[in-house]
Amino acid sequence: MTASASSVMQPRDQNGLVLNPWFIAITVALTTFMEVLDISIANVSLRHISGDLSAGQDESTWVLTSYLVANAIVLPISGWLSSLMGRRRFYMLCVALFTGSSLLCGLAPNLVMLILFRTLQGIGGGGLQPCSQAILADTFPPAKRGMAFAVYGITTVLAPAIGPTIGGWITDTFTWRWIFLINVPVGILSLYLTARLVFDPPHFAEQRMALLARGFKIDYIGFGLLSLGFGCLQVVLDKGQQADWFDSNFIITMTLVSGFALLLLPFWELRQRDPMVDIRLLQQRNFLISNILIFMLGFILFGSTVLLPMFVQTLMGYSATDAGMVLSPGGLTVLCFMPLIGMMVNRVDARHMITFGILSNALALYLMSHLDLQADYWSMATLRIIQGIGLGFLFIPINTAAFADMPMVKSSNASAIINLSRNLGGSFGISLMQTWLTQGSQRHQSALVAHVDVFSAQTRETLQSLTQAFSAQGYSLGDATLKAQATLYAYVQQQASLLSFLDNFRQLAYLFIAFIPLVYLMKRSVKHH
Repeated sequence: MTASASSVMQPRDQNGLVLNPWFIAITVALTTFMEVLDISIANVSLRHISGDLSAGQDESTWVLTSYLVANAIVLPISGWLSSLMGRRRFYMLCVALFTGSSLLCGLAPNLVMLILFRTLQGIGGGGLQPCSQAILADTFPPAKRGMAFAVYGITTVLAPAIGPTIGGWITDTFTWRWIFLINVPVGILSLYLTARLVFDPPHFAEQRMALLARGFKIDYIGFGLLSLGFGCLQVVLDKGQQADWFDSNFIITMTLVSGFALLLLPFWELRQRDPMVDIRLLQQRNFLISNILIFMLGFILFGSTVLLPMFVQTLMGYSATDAGMVLSPGGLTVLCFMPLIGMMVNRVDARHMITFGILSNALALYLMSHLDLQADYWSMATLRIIQGIGLGFLFIPINTAAFADMPMVKSSNASAIINLSRNLGGSFGISLMQTWLTQGSQRHQSALVAHVDVFSAQTRETLQSLTQAFSAQGYSLGDATLKAQATLYAYVQQQASLLSFLDNFRQLAYLFIAFIPLVYLMKRSVKHH
């Protein structure tokens, strides 16, 4: 135990020279930031991709789905692959695959090849997040782990917030191909620094040698169940709204396959000596609750990150770049507050910090539910700043609590599970927000239309006023009447959409608050000085 602790406090290279842990933190944060950025950066470029490659808009969405499906399959088994190959070797392989496939994506001659290369990119990217977090957990002692997770938090919380802005700017300024090509120099630099600075700690190397010595059995059935379960689930979440959910036989089939595989997976894995996913780790109370909370964090973070840009683009006429700028102040707030929160986490009970983070987010989201179409830029940016402060108070304490009682030899497996929980939360958040938005708009439109009829004096006055306005512009009486009716209907649709957006912000706020009692089921955090 002492040796392990020493190795954590003083990471060393193969020659025994002491390495600066902050250099290691920056090294693993580089590519992880690019990988998380790639989840959202391509969203705003789909129209350009489909146009340039002569593909339909629906077909081009597979550029996103293929990446997410590959990511979802590799992410939970990254701990197992690290144990088999060695964490450093596996991490460098992921960086190399991610970098090489990014280059190929930027050079793709057609949509089919782009989807293939995006799948390879998702495979490489799937191992980066959990490996980075596991490396940080083993590099820093418990007293400094909060600061380490602050660096990691900057990559995973800031990247989704600024991804659409960067993606839109690159696409408008250069071409969509550069959203992939910018990964190449960063990946090469990360490979060089990883080779120089990152090494498996002694306890991890000893565990791997012991596993190999007794015979490392490959869990093929577990891998098959996991691939089918999470792969099909990601397809359902990404394509469900587009395919009208369970009115589609394809979505029904994918759901049944995913449900069957994921139900069998824990029963199978608990019987394996070398499971693909170490589900037994969820028997630890803090780790289990941390996974539920990080799922919720992913749900709210990605859900609200989708809602606010859609709100200002569809209802207020913002461009994609301007919509991204609404999110940017919140991202910069995260950047500023993460180090401060990293220092606080060793002095303040993590449960109180998480509760403060939940309340901050809930307040911001509740205030967003009172926005109207006259709201100015800074009104919305300020609410995003409040939310950014709350996100910092959630991410670092949740991750610190998750690893507090975790044996160091299990850090890779634990990191794989908690990153899977956050990514799944994000996928559910994006998918359900879009569905709730569509259904809410339809519900509100039906309610509003019931009050717009020819027997209503207010409706007749509004139509008469609009007709006169269009007649004054030179339209004939018949054309002016038709245009007045179309304008009134568009106004009803706009108001229905507005009410649906506000409902979603309010629901997210209430959902956040509902998780507060769960926080206090966690064990009180141990303070380190």
